[in-house]
Amino acid sequence: MTDEHENHPLVDEAMKKASVAWVAVADGPPLALWCVPLEAALFVVVGPGEQAAPGLAEADQAQVTLRGDHGGRIVTWPARVSRVAPGTEQWDTLAPLVGAKRLNAPGPTAELVARWAADGCALMRLAPAGQPAHGAELPAGSLAEPPRPTPAVRVTRRPFRLHRVRRR
Repeated sequence: MTDEHENHPLVDEAMKKASVAWVAVADGPPLALWCVPLEAALFVVVGPGEQAAPGLAEADQAQVTLRGDHGGRIVTWPARVSRVAPGTEQWDTLAPLVGAKRLNAPGPTAELVARWAADGCALMRLAPAGQPAHGAELPAGSLAEPPRPTPAVRVTRRPFRLHRVRRR
């Protein structure tokens, strides 16, 4: 599936090298998602047993930020979001390609793709749709946010000492 217009050259180059994209849906914070570049777009899998991206499966637009070779943010572009439905010809073509690129996949690619379809995971296509922001158009400062609350955080205790340590 190709778009009616050509992508910005910087977006094309950044997408070719992308393995992680920061995707923001509506007013939510950008989330780091593993992705696969195919057909002038990025494909991500979200859902049970995969990465969590609240709102992405229902969205039609998102903001995608990609990094350059040296790790810094180089481009942010608006994306048109569409879902690839299981059982379609497009799913049969693209899902195995995306599954083959998944790191640390639990089992063979065919089983992984079947699990995605059975568990209700969403294979999402993020295609460029609009002018990208790059260079001086990007924010100069850090966009780092404080860590989000999580139940995994616990209070650290003082270390256990078997023998008494004397202070001098």
